[in-house]
Amino acid sequence: MYKNISLFTFGTLALCLTTPVLADDRGEVRQRLEPKGFLYGFGLGVKQELYKGYDRRVIPLPILGYRGDRLSVLGPFVSYDVLNQDGIKLSAQASPRFQGFDSSDSDVFIGMDERDFSFDAGLGVKYERNDWNVGLSSMFDVLNKSNGYELKASLGRAFKSGPIFYEPTISVSYLDANHVNYYYGVRDYEATTLRPAYKADSALNTTIGFSVATPIFFDGFTRLSVDYTLSDSSITDSPLVDTDNSLSLRLLFSRFF
Repeated sequence: MYKNISLFTFGTLALCLTTPVLADDRGEVRQRLEPKGFLYGFGLGVKQELYKGYDRRVIPLPILGYRGDRLSVLGPFVSYDVLNQDGIKLSAQASPRFQGFDSSDSDVFIGMDERDFSFDAGLGVKYERNDWNVGLSSMFDVLNKSNGYELKASLGRAFKSGPIFYEPTISVSYLDANHVNYYYGVRDYEATTLRPAYKADSALNTTIGFSVATPIFFDGFTRLSVDYTLSDSSITDSPLVDTDNSLSLRLLFSRFF
């Protein structure tokens, strides 16, 4: 049932990409949310993990980058617009994947092989009109840690209230079986009485997000984002997992040179 709902949502978001219901402007709010130039700053990510005994992951993100008409470099996150026409952008993208564990992270991982961070690259299509943002992306593990990939569809709308910008979003991501097995599977030789072997199928996860941004602090730009993700049963059935939902928080501050 949950996968059927997620597939419907995925298809609805994809359909929005080609449906002419949005106005002709890219939108003043979104343009002001994405100023151009060289920038620096810092970020902090806190992610609630699904794994048993592993409460949260804290990720510091130093930022040194550039945002231009085509190229965007924000620390390890890189995007280059191959095509930008009539509100549609086709971009080549690269980004780190902050997932994985080792035996020191939780007792449930003792005796298991380490699951490593990786780096993804792929293509994304974004459609922007009147402060709406509809996106599709396909990202692959280029370091061959999981040999997996992720397909994602998202929909967001930017708003402005005085010096405060905010944006609610919804997204659906499809993770292939290679990815899910690498991070949530238990191999035969890793199995114990309390941790049976587990081989997962692909997964469809749904995320609802909300971000708030403002330029009023320290002559820079501050953004706070919160995401709530509901995970597919292919992930939550893993003996490594004890919950089906997670929260993540990102705080970013940047200034232009």
